[in-house]
Amino acid sequence: MIRMLRHRNGFTLVELLVVIAIIGILIA
Repeated sequence: MIRMLRHRNGFTLVELLVVIAIIGILIA
């Protein structure tokens, strides 16, 4: 997971959806 923490100019749509899905699972 550490590899995903690299500095980038922005997130792609797929990465954004993955983050939202993970947060949703943790909250649910």
